[in-house]
Amino acid sequence: MPTFTHDAIEFHYEDGNSGVPFFFQHGLGADVSQPFSLFKPPAGVRLLAFDARAHGKTNRVGPLDKIRLATFADDLLALMDHLKIQRSIVGGISMGAALALNFVLRFPDRVAGLVLSRPAWLDRPNPWNVHMFSLVARLIREHGPERGQALFKETPEYAETARSFPDVARSLCGQFENPRAREHAVNLERIPRDTPCKDRQEWASIRVPTLVLANRHDPIHPFEYGEAHARLIPGAEFKEITAKSVSVQQHGHDVQRFIGDFLKRHFISD
Repeated sequence: MPTFTHDAIEFHYEDGNSGVPFFFQHGLGADVSQPFSLFKPPAGVRLLAFDARAHGKTNRVGPLDKIRLATFADDLLALMDHLKIQRSIVGGISMGAALALNFVLRFPDRVAGLVLSRPAWLDRPNPWNVHMFSLVARLIREHGPERGQALFKETPEYAETARSFPDVARSLCGQFENPRAREHAVNLERIPRDTPCKDRQEWASIRVPTLVLANRHDPIHPFEYGEAHARLIPGAEFKEITAKSVSVQQHGHDVQRFIGDFLKRHFISD
């Protein structure tokens, strides 16, 4: 299990094939298995990802005031330096997309391309996410993961989500099943309230090939958020993918096809 130490924390990461480096970061409450299971890189692309602070197999939560997107971007920079990677494609899923957006705005010289899959933030928090993840975190802290999940399933919020967005409801329930749910509840409290930037007009400064993926039927990742990113980032490509609530299999197929095509066109020589 490869690790690197930064800021007194031992970070777990995965490093795939040789080729053009592509850091593809996981979402809130997930770990490196998410991007590695969702996307199989084409020949010539080196897929990388790390478990963010208070996620996965990364050791120690660290100071609670550092559980924020900008710090996660600093951690990505530290990993790039550790691996002696000067420039890379960066991207991510949901929280990972917010991390990548923060990174490209602050460290543009280190970015060759940008992939934003299912953005969950604009330049302010998504109120639905703040409410739902705060509810989950409170139940974990007050009742523990097992009892907290049972109580969550009795709430009107869960009933409405399960009725309209069944995969989103399953994802929220999955937060209770994290082996380190109590310790990692801080993520659910702090990250949804954070923002990748203060003003979305900053996105106009991005000057690298960019792909934005978005789906409907998903309150965590509103389709309109993806449209806004694609509209404000110069030259960004926008692709609609199937929501997991409609078909998990087709969702994965769409992500694979669109990211693979984007990387081949912009970064892989014939």
